[in-house]
Parts: sequence; C-alpha cells; structure tokens
Amino acid sequence: MKHVLIAAAVAALALSTGAFAQQAIVIKFSHVVAENTPKGKGALKFKELAESRAKGRVKVEVYPNSQLFKDGEEMQMLQLGNVQMLAPSVSKFGPLGVREFEIFDLPYIFDSYDDLHAVTGGRIGKDLFRKLESKGITGLAYWDNGFKVMSANKALRTPADFRGLKMRIQSSKVLDGQMRALGATPQVMAFSEVYQALQTGVVDGTENPPSNLYTQKMNEVQKFVTLSDHGVIEYAVIVNRKFWDGLPADVRAALQGAMQDATAYANQIARQENEEALAKVKASGKTQLIALSADEKKAWKKALLKVHRDSEATIGKALIEEIYKETGFDPSKL
Repeated sequence: MKHVLIAAAVAALALSTGAFAQQAIVIKFSHVVAENTPKGKGALKFKELAESRAKGRVKVEVYPNSQLFKDGEEMQMLQLGNVQMLAPSVSKFGPLGVREFEIFDLPYIFDSYDDLHAVTGGRIGKDLFRKLESKGITGLAYWDNGFKVMSANKALRTPADFRGLKMRIQSSKVLDGQMRALGATPQVMAFSEVYQALQTGVVDGTENPPSNLYTQKMNEVQKFVTLSDHGVIEYAVIVNRKFWDGLPADVRAALQGAMQDATAYANQIARQENEEALAKVKASGKTQLIALSADEKKAWKKALLKVHRDSEATIGKALIEEIYKETGFDPSKL
C-alpha cells in the first residue's frame, strides 16, 4: 500500500510539473488609444496571430485606452518588466536620450509611404532600434499612423499664409522649429484639449493625420485642410528586452512572424482609414480641401529645409544625409 501511495505521489508530481511547463507565457500589450484605431486593430491582430501560431504556449493580453498604465508612465513600466509590450509614438524615445528618433518629426524627410518604409523596413530602421537595447528595450516593428495635413480657418497655400497663426503641436523641438520656420507660433497642447482650443480660438490650427482630424471632429471647427503630407506620425512596437531574450527560440520565432503580418495589416488599415477620413471630411461640406501644386509644395519644402539643418546637431547630420540617400531627396534642387 505504501508503495502504491508513493507511486501515485510521484505520478501526481510529474503531472503537475508537466502542467507547469506547459503554462502559457503571458504578454501584456498596453497602448493608449481605442481598439477601433489602426494601432488598436493592429494589437488585436497580433494577439490573434501570436496565440494561434504559438499553439497555446502564449497568451496576449491587450490593454487599450491606458487601462493598464497612463501615457506618461508606460515606458518606465516596460523597462521595469511590469508590462511586456507597448506601441508608443517614436517621439517618446527622445526623452530616453535616443534623439535620433526625432528624424521622424522632420518635415518632408519622407515624400511617400514607399520612402518611409524603405527606412523603417531597412537597415536604418534596424540601426535605430539597436540604439534602444541599452535602455532594456527591443524594437519589433514600426507601425504607421499616417502622413499629416495642416488645418486652419484660413487657406494655407504658401508659407506666408502661416504668419501670425497659433498652431497646436505635440511636444517636440523639431515640430516647434517647423512651425516657427513657417512663421507661425507653436502651442504645445494635449491631444484631448485640441478640439475645444480650435473651437474657442485659443489656437488657430493644427496638424494631424486625416483619421485623427476626422474622428476628433476637428474638421467641424476648421474651414480649410491643406493636403500637405509634410510629416508622419509613426509608432514603434517594443518589448522588454530581458523578457524577449528569455523566450524559447521557437516561441520567439512564432511571435516575430505574427508581428510581421500584424504590421502589414496595421499599416494597410492606417492608410485606408486616412483615405476614408478625407473622403468624409470632403463629403461633410464643412471644410474645404486644398491640394498643393508642385510649385507650392516646393515652396513649403524650401521654407522647411531650415528645420533639417537646425536639427543636425541633435539628430546627427550623417543620419539625415543617409535618409536623403535612401529616399532620393536632394535639398540642392529646392
């Protein structure tokens, strides 16, 4: 009887050890926007693909709308290991001391999605991610939010049209320099406050990808939108480096494949939703869309080239010139 009990105990221990070994690896994926945004949809697509391809060995818990951590604290929480995955704007890396990511704020550094993806999907994008490793962060993918348009209650066709306007920006020295180069006064303001500020005249205009402009109803208090496509808002999907390096190799490979496909999906959604937002803004009849001619856009680029030169000391002249070479941009032709 004693031998039977010992055998049963050993069998139970073996079963429990096996069950523990098969326990799913939990990945907490936190972000600050709604689930119905391109980033929110991309996160859910990654969850779906990751759990399927890892065959039950991974469980991805997505926390949208700052449910887990607020915008200002999530980066530190990732570094501490309290959350495994984030998708912040790349502008968040400047305060970490990685100023090279401010390259994405430079006006007209990218002329198209092809230019942008040549950088984010190539060697330069990988090199930028490597600069995060010393901060305990591994970069997995770049996700688009889209190219920005300018809006105001006056038509913005030339740089001179900005003179005297108060233009809302995100907190960024590069974006501050951009608005000053156009003759406007930049006003740093939280995104949630922009609609009311436009409505009451606290600021005269702003810049946004069309999907942000439309979903926040800014077009209802802005008479003109210029299709300038002068800059981008870009996200980076990042993971705690220690956690990532500690994953079994086959699980990590499955997650990399899931992230690659989720990235293609998220970028497609972003582009599609920006196009749909512009169509809806036009259909509303409340806002006039202004398309710049080739000569008008050249004048914008020429006025804003100063921002590139002023940023060489912080971003790095070599990096800026490397991107010129990658995208075919020649400032001497402006």
